[in-house]
Amino acid sequence: MIKIDELREGFGSFWGSVSEGWDRLRHTAAGALTRFKPGEQTALPDRGQIDDPLHFPAQSWSMLGGDVFEDEQRLVVRIEAPGMEKDNFAIEISGDTLVVRGEKRFEGETTEGRWRVLQCAYGAFQRTVPLPAAVRGDEAKASYRNGVLKIDLPKVQPGKPTSVNIKVD
Repeated sequence: MIKIDELREGFGSFWGSVSEGWDRLRHTAAGALTRFKPGEQTALPDRGQIDDPLHFPAQSWSMLGGDVFEDEQRLVVRIEAPGMEKDNFAIEISGDTLVVRGEKRFEGETTEGRWRVLQCAYGAFQRTVPLPAAVRGDEAKASYRNGVLKIDLPKVQPGKPTSVNIKVD
């Protein structure tokens, strides 16, 4: 027979693990969570063609996961944005932030029928990525392959990524 203290300890350990995992997910994914708003060319189906009761096109959110890589010469930003064309992106550097805008367009089926589930996000979006070093935006290059937007940003002052140790008093 399990004692109440053992049960309490087991639940506390479980809850701590879930809480830690949630905090990590929230911290890591906060920048990737992106709002999509219906744009001029989104072309979503009419609400009457969708049986999914949870589909609200004005409230679509999606994860646009990204990576930032740094070496001595450059920063490389990769953003996962499947289902788009390279012409659907607008990229700019504003201060120490990379701003990626775009619009993911809906592609309907050619036969008649109904949409039972619509879970993908469609519409106009903006994703911002803080840059850890100053870059030469006029020399930046971007490519889009296999659903991944890759932006290569040469550094203003080449050098190893810096790290600073701070003493706690």
